[in-house]
Amino acid sequence: MQPNLPDTMTVIEITEPGGPEKLVAARRPLPSPAPGEVLIKVAAAGVNRPDCLQRQGGYPPPPGASDIPGLEVAGTVAALGQGVETWKIGDEVCALLTGGGYAEYCTAPAPQCLPVPAGLTLQQAAALPETFFTVWSNVFDRARLQPGESLLVHGGASGIGVTAIQLARALGSRVFVTVGDESKEQPCLDLGAERVINYRKEDFVQVIKTVTGHQGVDVILDMVGGDYVQRNLSALAVEGRLVFIAFLRGAKMELNLAPVMMKRLTITGSTLRARPVEHKAPIAAALQKIVWPLLANGTIRPMIDRIFPLAEVAAAHELMESNRHIGKLLLQVI
Repeated sequence: MQPNLPDTMTVIEITEPGGPEKLVAARRPLPSPAPGEVLIKVAAAGVNRPDCLQRQGGYPPPPGASDIPGLEVAGTVAALGQGVETWKIGDEVCALLTGGGYAEYCTAPAPQCLPVPAGLTLQQAAALPETFFTVWSNVFDRARLQPGESLLVHGGASGIGVTAIQLARALGSRVFVTVGDESKEQPCLDLGAERVINYRKEDFVQVIKTVTGHQGVDVILDMVGGDYVQRNLSALAVEGRLVFIAFLRGAKMELNLAPVMMKRLTITGSTLRARPVEHKAPIAAALQKIVWPLLANGTIRPMIDRIFPLAEVAAAHELMESNRHIGKLLLQVI
């Protein structure tokens, strides 16, 4: 550890499972980077729905991970663990974490760190890791979305949604999205969605069949589950792929699997948090090679709804759970 670093830091703890009021500031010792890790002086941290689930007691950190919430940060490398040669002290990075982001300092595996894209601020970079890792891993790795194919994204105005719209469009695919509020429709269109479906007013299955000439879409990115699952199967094209990243309406349902056989569908999904570093490193490498140049030249951009001071973390969680935001929510740490 460097001699100029403090011994303690401010963190946000979850005192017990419950509402946003269970997030409280505390002081803890500065973490020390293990071999292969870096210590980051955090400038900003992303707020994501898994953080809310962890606060509620429904998404505990994996073994060995910090109990402090926060799955993504951007900041400055403050110390290096043994064997780290890809980064140096003072480098500006953004990083995907298994926890610990709601703090003045955190540790991260060196392969899960990426340089701040040219032209972006540290605050903008803090909005990247969680959604970009998730979308790349699920839409492009698991669902194998190809140029010329079509993608339906449920929750188009979410952090995941605005990332998926931009990435898919930039890489040559048609994009359709669902939203639940009229105020979210135009922002999704502005980002490149071909058609925005307000699920409170329209049946997304019927709209998809109309806009695709009754062919259906090639890939659906779903974070809803529940009663959406059967309807997703109806909206998919032959050889279509349905990929799950969350189940806001529940993970259990009665399902008619006949369309899977008739249309040769693939149902898949994944989580990132508990996967080992060696699984996440190739995702980071692909992002740096393919996506980071698109961020640097302005083809795609992080979309930030609001930045809260770290002390107002409860208000950030309240906004996240209200679903009134468009894009990402951040915590300003320094």
